[in-house]
Amino acid sequence: MNKEKNIVDESNSVPLQGLGVIPVSFQKGLGVLSNPPLRVMGSFFMLLLCLLLFSCSGTKHLPAGAKLYSGAQIKLESTEKVNKKEIKAAALASVRPKPNSSFFGMHPQLWLYMSAGEKPKSKFKKWLKKTGEAPVLMTNTNPGVTSAAIDAKLFNMGIFNSHTEYKIIEKKHTASVIYTTHIHKPYTIKEVTYDISDDSLSHLILSDKNNSLINAEQDYSLDKLKAERTRIDAMLKNKGYFYFNPDYLLFKADTSNVNHTISFKVTLKDSISDNALTVYRIKNVFVDQNYSLRDAVRDSTKDTLQFQNTIFRGKESDMLIHPNVILRSVYLRKGEVYSREKHTITLNRLMSMGNFKFVQVKFSESDTTAAGYFDANILLTPMPVYNFQAELDLVTKSNNYTGPRMNLSMSNRNAFKGAELLKLTTAGSFEAQLSGANKNSFSYAFNPQIELTFPKFLVPFKITPSNSVYIPKTDFSLSYNFLKRVGYFNMNTLQFTYGFKWKNSFRVEHEFNPVNISYTSVTNKSGVFTALLDSNSFLKKSYEEQFIVGANYAFTYNEQSVQGKQLQYYFHFFAETAGNMLSLAELIAGQRPTPSNPSKIVGSVYSQYAKLSIDNRVYFNFNDNDKLVFRFFAGVADAYGNSSVLPYNKQFFSGGPNSIRAFQINSLGPGRYHQITNTNEFLQLGGNIKLEMNGEYRFGIYKFLKGALFVDAGNVWLQKSNSSTQGTPFAFSTFMNELAVGAGFGLRADVSFFVLRFDLATPLRKPWLTDHRWVINEINFGSGHWRGNNLILNIAIGYPF
Repeated sequence: MNKEKNIVDESNSVPLQGLGVIPVSFQKGLGVLSNPPLRVMGSFFMLLLCLLLFSCSGTKHLPAGAKLYSGAQIKLESTEKVNKKEIKAAALASVRPKPNSSFFGMHPQLWLYMSAGEKPKSKFKKWLKKTGEAPVLMTNTNPGVTSAAIDAKLFNMGIFNSHTEYKIIEKKHTASVIYTTHIHKPYTIKEVTYDISDDSLSHLILSDKNNSLINAEQDYSLDKLKAERTRIDAMLKNKGYFYFNPDYLLFKADTSNVNHTISFKVTLKDSISDNALTVYRIKNVFVDQNYSLRDAVRDSTKDTLQFQNTIFRGKESDMLIHPNVILRSVYLRKGEVYSREKHTITLNRLMSMGNFKFVQVKFSESDTTAAGYFDANILLTPMPVYNFQAELDLVTKSNNYTGPRMNLSMSNRNAFKGAELLKLTTAGSFEAQLSGANKNSFSYAFNPQIELTFPKFLVPFKITPSNSVYIPKTDFSLSYNFLKRVGYFNMNTLQFTYGFKWKNSFRVEHEFNPVNISYTSVTNKSGVFTALLDSNSFLKKSYEEQFIVGANYAFTYNEQSVQGKQLQYYFHFFAETAGNMLSLAELIAGQRPTPSNPSKIVGSVYSQYAKLSIDNRVYFNFNDNDKLVFRFFAGVADAYGNSSVLPYNKQFFSGGPNSIRAFQINSLGPGRYHQITNTNEFLQLGGNIKLEMNGEYRFGIYKFLKGALFVDAGNVWLQKSNSSTQGTPFAFSTFMNELAVGAGFGLRADVSFFVLRFDLATPLRKPWLTDHRWVINEINFGSGHWRGNNLILNIAIGYPF
């Protein structure tokens, strides 16, 4: 027997609801003064653990006869082949209530709540009560209602005749529920037909049906029907149907119980207002770039200026940004059919300019407006043009240098009336080494910078504007950095960059700097520093005068902002070259530079090299709190032509809070070389090749407190062509045997806008050892000497990756 009914309107379903930078880091070996015998300490630890597990179970203070609800289990029974994993997940999501949160079988939040007592009087116990979690008892559940909710959820997935029964399992202090659901194969879609009463709408919908989300032979899904209505509505709004609503679309179903199929007829509601069936065009476009709420009642009294068929409200002399600049972001045009897509692009581009607090687009009809026309009013509330910031930090670094740092910045958001951002910054710091081999040594730095950003591609040729919601940017940057290591050297760096940033979508971002020029000189070298360089020819070359003229490009694909995606990807590609244009010019002039006889530009030897790197990450999201993250980094660089060694700041380094966390910052490699990190920390060796692999399991502990278990592996190597005698060159036959491996546990205070990270790690494999590089069997937490030499605490801001 066939039935016809409105599935969408009468359904009882519930709608679905829809940084890693480290400015400061600190690493230090940990030591403990006492060292009790391991047997006694182990027994004491086990006793303490048992007491903790018992006390945190949360069942000790339950009312007499009450049982703590420990959760539910779903069992599926079917005589047909079905996707049990998907169906089970949907059924489990319908189970209410959720049991108390637990951590390794304990209920710390429940324990806090129960420890406070029924009527706490002290502030501390009131805090415990507020911080804790009330017990979810078996009496709080209603298995009969939950069974009906499971059947309703499965009905929305095409399992129209499911039946759920339940069984309560009681233990001494807890109880759980087993739900057994009898299911059949979901109904499949036989066909989709269209019976649209309005000819214009019918033509548009039929011409776009190839993009339909519901097709024959698919399993029935209420969520897909809703998504299809939304898709059709969006398409119609881009065709001028401003007042159309997805609720005006009906999907009438005709089911067959014999074949378990369902046919749909797409129709319109009987009563729809005329304006919902009317295509709207834009009569006039008004722009007010000095709008405030008090202006709402007196807009008509403002002066107006006509510019490119757009009317700007206000005097031209009072307009902060030139109308031509505003119109580069306005995609609503006079006389054109209304488009929701262009409406959205206009909103996003105007907001991303960075000059307005609020952006609104209001559409209005008037008595003088012809039928099917309305006016678009773009209302812009400006931000203050000038901004000043001052920051004072106390910096503690892994090389035991500690000291204050101050940052001052001033910004002008509209430097030349074209929404240009002019930013002047200066930073100064003083650092002293309070412990270690170089105790009482200190350094200071000074870093002024000027940056000018244009909200467009600023190039000597014409670029056709795109309809992207993101505004491209052109950056000019000039900076100077002075660093003085007292007793060692002075370093001066001058850098100029000209480049572009743009986005294809919120996932894809590009950065291209065709001009990247920097000059670095090391002066005022002390005898001690000179002797250190003379003992290492590779390092000496790295610290020589560096003149870099090059270009770089970066591509980033990032899905981390995609909500609800279980498998998220991140990919970053970086490429950089330097010296090639200068070398080409010399070749044309008949000169051939070599590392032994390098050429100079304005009296300085220029660097020539190429550098590539990839950073690939995968995020497996089990739920809101638990995720598994894998990262793979690979980089290679080579100096050639006019250079024999990469500039020091272009080399790869490994070890530290964002790298291999069981080893000090930049202390690994190259190859099997063992760097001594307690002396001459600023003379650490880098490499031309880098490989790193990281795995991390992140889980929730308590509200904003998160935990992590991680394993890191990697190293850096030199190429065989390098002249350095320290370390081993990269070889495919040996590099696996030269990987450093570390593992550890982390705690993170994650308050969404700020993450403070503590990662404690220990080496599992040390590549510099000659015989037994795996050192797992040497782990001895009871030894203070072992802890001091192997436990590394990383304190950093943000997640490592």
